[in-house]
Amino acid sequence: MVRHGFLAVTTCLVAAPFVWMLLLSLMPPELAGRGAISLAIDPAAALANYQAALTQTPLPRFLLNGVIVCIATLASQIALGAPLAFALAKGSFRGRRLILALVMIALLLPREVLSVPLFFLCYQLGVLDSYAGLILPGLISPTAVFLLFQVFRTVPDDLIDAARIDGVSDWSILWRLMVPISAPTLTAIAILTVVGRWNDLFWPSIAVTSTDLMPPPLGILAFRDEEAGTSYGPLMAATLLTTAPLIIAFLLAQRRFIDSFAGARAR
Repeated sequence: MVRHGFLAVTTCLVAAPFVWMLLLSLMPPELAGRGAISLAIDPAAALANYQAALTQTPLPRFLLNGVIVCIATLASQIALGAPLAFALAKGSFRGRRLILALVMIALLLPREVLSVPLFFLCYQLGVLDSYAGLILPGLISPTAVFLLFQVFRTVPDDLIDAARIDGVSDWSILWRLMVPISAPTLTAIAILTVVGRWNDLFWPSIAVTSTDLMPPPLGILAFRDEEAGTSYGPLMAATLLTTAPLIIAFLLAQRRFIDSFAGARAR
């Protein structure tokens, strides 16, 4: 009872901001502006808030930008991270331990440490204020490499040797054998990547200035400053619309997400 009581209290503390956000998005501006909380839903005020969120700013464009950045980043992290993880797990070459150590060190470095050199790199490449500038810092993920490495190294070498005897190339072994085996881990990587890129405000605020390229968090910031001001109803409606896709995606994939980390811990 003590354990479940503690979990219940913690859950309420975590859920409270989301409940407050939902209630504010359904309230008239005069109540939301005072910070009042009311369980009485005003359909007309709720409709007006969500219409304002969708029409006063290019919120659909912000959401589309977030989708483009997340899909491109996830695809590049799998395309680049899976071969590297496979080479580290099953390969034998000079410098293997050094590369693995560098991956582990990269896990410890906060992204903000690399923001200045990444900014100058994007400037030299001429990709600032573009989709490429938003995607470049996330092309490869140390977390994705490490998680896939943990899965790949548990695959028996005899299975890989049998595939090679049958004439299967290492590239086919990777994409037709190793990657399907790691499906739960790929789900966890997808959730971590999408949540991280979707909620990222630090790098987009540096890399882009055009409104048409802003991802959801930066777009919400512009919405607050330029359009909504102290109109918390439309602001909370816009925030809820940008948060809902992540919540839905996690609820749909939570079992694989939890299983992948449980398997990694067991390994």
